[in-house]
Amino acid sequence: MNREIPIFFSTDDNYIPYLDVAISSLIANASKEYEYRIIVLNTGVNEENVNKIMQNEKAGFKIDFIDISEELENIKSRLKDVYHFSVVTYYRLFIASLFPQYDKVVYLDCDLVVLGDISELYNVELKDNILGAAPEQFVQNTENFRLYAEKALGVDPDGYVNAGVLLINLKEFRKNRIEESFIELITEYDFDLLDPDQAYLNYLCHGKIHVLPNGWNKEPMPLVCEGKKNIVHYALYKKPWQYDDVLDCEHFWKYAERSPFYQQIKLSKESFGASEMAEREAAAKEIQEHALKIVESEDTFSKKLCRI
Repeated sequence: MNREIPIFFSTDDNYIPYLDVAISSLIANASKEYEYRIIVLNTGVNEENVNKIMQNEKAGFKIDFIDISEELENIKSRLKDVYHFSVVTYYRLFIASLFPQYDKVVYLDCDLVVLGDISELYNVELKDNILGAAPEQFVQNTENFRLYAEKALGVDPDGYVNAGVLLINLKEFRKNRIEESFIELITEYDFDLLDPDQAYLNYLCHGKIHVLPNGWNKEPMPLVCEGKKNIVHYALYKKPWQYDDVLDCEHFWKYAERSPFYQQIKLSKESFGASEMAEREAAAKEIQEHALKIVESEDTFSKKLCRI
């Protein structure tokens, strides 16, 4: 039996401190019955930052930084920043082709802390589903985004999942040509989207997603946690390293205090003042308004495409 569990992150230098917190929390709570390979996808990161992350390595936990610049050369011009999403967010869409040796992997965003045993997520049975993912709780509970999911993407808002914590069945991902379909769509249509990679994954994997309890991807909202709170994902615009009033922020700071980036994280928070907050609030309002503009547009998944 293969006891290795492959876990993917993607980052640039801006998110390295929070990646360190995420990896530290994952290692602290993972079962020692497995070997873990943590793979950090990037297109170039500072060597000093890499060396600090590598301090997390220990028996049973191997960390590799893999530069995928060359592999993205032909498509990177089509990958664009959208609101607070950088091009880094697209990297998860290429894991299936870049790592043919794996049939199943975990993908995690950097803005989270792992409180449970990640091997339990890996061992969830997906059968012929492409993804295992938890509902996108902000979409579920925000009217403009419910309309965006339903009218623009043609996806049930209650079944719309967050792509920041994924269990990926790479065999089915390849079989269903998800990467190829994504490249075809972004090349031909380049839809106006709020959440680029997440929207494509929800559309392309529709009907083949195993919905996980939100305890595997609990957003900082006052909602009932389904099952154990295994992962807290600071997916909203308010981050604990910027705001004081973020639900479940204590979990972030517990691991941040142990990080070699702690002073940097603290300074970042101290420098995030009223003007930055006002800018962030304005952006959050604009996203809500933009959701309705997309719904009213003629250039949407639901209006341009037949269900794949």
